Amino acid sequence: MPSIHAISLGCPKNRVDTETLLAGLRRYYPDMEVVAELSLADVIIINTCGFIEPAVEESVRTILDAAAELDEAGNGSRPLLVVTGCLPGRYGVDELAKELVEVDLFLGPMELGDWPEKISTALGQRGISREAALPGAVEMRELSTGPSYAYLKISEGCDRSCSFCTIPAIRGPFHSRPMAELEAEARELLDKGVKELVLVGQDVSSYGKDLQGPTNLITLLETLLPLEGLHWLRPMYLYPAGLTPELLGFMRDMEQDSPLVPYFDVPLQHAHEDILKAMGRPFSRDPHAVVERIRSYLPHAALRTSLIVGFPGESETHFTVLKDFVIQSRFHNLGVFPFWPEQDTVAANLSDQVDQERKSVRQQEIMALQADISAEILGESLGEELDVLVDAPHPDWPGLYTGRAWFQAPEVDGVTYVSGPGVTAGAMVRAVIEDTATYDLTALT
Repeated sequence: MPSIHAISLGCPKNRVDTETLLAGLRRYYPDMEVVAELSLADVIIINTCGFIEPAVEESVRTILDAAAELDEAGNGSRPLLVVTGCLPGRYGVDELAKELVEVDLFLGPMELGDWPEKISTALGQRGISREAALPGAVEMRELSTGPSYAYLKISEGCDRSCSFCTIPAIRGPFHSRPMAELEAEARELLDKGVKELVLVGQDVSSYGKDLQGPTNLITLLETLLPLEGLHWLRPMYLYPAGLTPELLGFMRDMEQDSPLVPYFDVPLQHAHEDILKAMGRPFSRDPHAVVERIRSYLPHAALRTSLIVGFPGESETHFTVLKDFVIQSRFHNLGVFPFWPEQDTVAANLSDQVDQERKSVRQQEIMALQADISAEILGESLGEELDVLVDAPHPDWPGLYTGRAWFQAPEVDGVTYVSGPGVTAGAMVRAVIEDTATYDLTALT
């Protein structure tokens, strides 16, 4: 019976891959133990991110720190150290093996389905035998998100050609998961008591375009929404071009008495036509139109976006347009990232690169604007009674829990601190908002 220590870095899609891997390993090792300490593990799995330079640095640092901790512990035979995901997908196994000699096994994202088999083979070479693979009636995922929510990865890869992005090279072309498979996985997650499903993928709004028959995001939503036990369904990563009148009309019609939350996570990246063109973003030249289109169908929708500052050629005029856009659009939530000239991307070779200090200053300016907007929007909730999905007990304050209102997505937005009768991890409670801050709420049942 092997003991496993797993570390998942980067996006929720990576987390799903890690959870799927653990379930796959349990087919071979029904009694395996997932341990919190590296020194107690027979195998350490680090599922890496390699999207931008800071993510690469974090992945490498995590690998080296794990190896150093194992060397320092020096307890008998050294655990099998496995590195999976985007880092080997981006740089290749042969290249990484030369640089990270501490790692025993590299596995890229293109061979995701083979990860359990290859890890079990490597463990077998160390004398840890496996059982015959169990039949299909086992769990698809080993959840790591707690009892309240889970991610459902509906697609992989991307066909877009944004000039700054490494994802298509790492994850390959876009492909949708079969709807029947997604329905079965969703049912399993809900049977575990999960109340919110968060749909994720590189381009969620393109779901189904590569499948046969009349399959798209709407048909997937129609399949998932009636499932028993589902309280909230939240699609993330909605590409602007995919926000068609048909999809928006469907979401408007589902606004009442439906688990589908009116929450739109739309990565706009910038607001000036010149920069959008250089980014290779093939949608409306005026991102104001995207925001207005959503709100024309759902006036009270919560909007989240991500922006890039310091893209090559971004002048003070371009940046002023972006600031004005943030002020006028009043997003509920917003992430801002400095441009990173990633190797093998078109944008890395563009002229007029912006210096790092200026990128940082612009990032801080946008976030300062957004802080004021967020505080104002949350302030409107003071005294309201809202449904709060309780995620977990607060680590430092007994009786206090962290949860979320419908306009707060897990891990990327603010939280609602909630306490009172009936509050426990995994519960959906009705609570009155007693206090508001820049990004968080405080509520009592």
